[in-house]
Amino acid sequence: MRVAAIYDIHGNLPALEAVLQEIRATGVDLIVVGGDVLPGPMPVETLSLLLKIEISVQFIRGNGEAEVLAQLAGTESGRLPEQAREAVRWTARQLRPEHTRVIASWPATLRIEIDRLGEVLFCHATPRNDTEIFTRLTPAERLLPVFEGVRVPLVVCGHTHMQFDRTMGKIRVVNAGSVGMPFGSPGADWLLLGDDVELRHTAYDLAQAAKRIRGTKYPQAGEFAARNVLQPPSEEEMLKGFMRAELKG
Repeated sequence: MRVAAIYDIHGNLPALEAVLQEIRATGVDLIVVGGDVLPGPMPVETLSLLLKIEISVQFIRGNGEAEVLAQLAGTESGRLPEQAREAVRWTARQLRPEHTRVIASWPATLRIEIDRLGEVLFCHATPRNDTEIFTRLTPAERLLPVFEGVRVPLVVCGHTHMQFDRTMGKIRVVNAGSVGMPFGSPGADWLLLGDDVELRHTAYDLAQAAKRIRGTKYPQAGEFAARNVLQPPSEEEMLKGFMRAELKG
């Protein structure tokens, strides 16, 4: 069994199209979408593509979906800065009732048996919630309580948009990175799970993607094209920023 894990697409349809093309060529049995399909510049188109793809797909909910659902319910969480809340509000207005019902049905976590890897737990941020932040530099002693009681050999997560592969006690934890908003090299990051776990990176036409995104009515379309497609923040910059918000134990 071969599984592709794609996380944090954030409505970047051109990036998703490129990754799906590579996934089809790889011949996977299942795609796990690990949350934060939205918000982003092309939310309906991105969601529609995932829902109609010919490969089996299973979804989990990320904090992005949770914020959009809260907005639709009239209860903003207050956790996001104003610029992010604007993106959530705009995204919520684009969704049709059938989209809302589908998103609301996604679970927080998912467990799948993969032949040579054993049981794999897929979560968005950590096994216990969808917002906790940790990176490849977070000290292991802070993370051990987070993964206590998670009786699987492998956990796949996302949320921080940077790939890593590390071990906490007896558990291997791999971050899939981000398809639509990677930190570090431009392109799209994802995972291929089979005999082992492969960190994958897909290149695509960034200039054309930026043009398509700028052509949307997304409130931060220009900034998204510039900062998330053409020239993403460096991993070093983001690691420094996340140190202030990461798990403190």
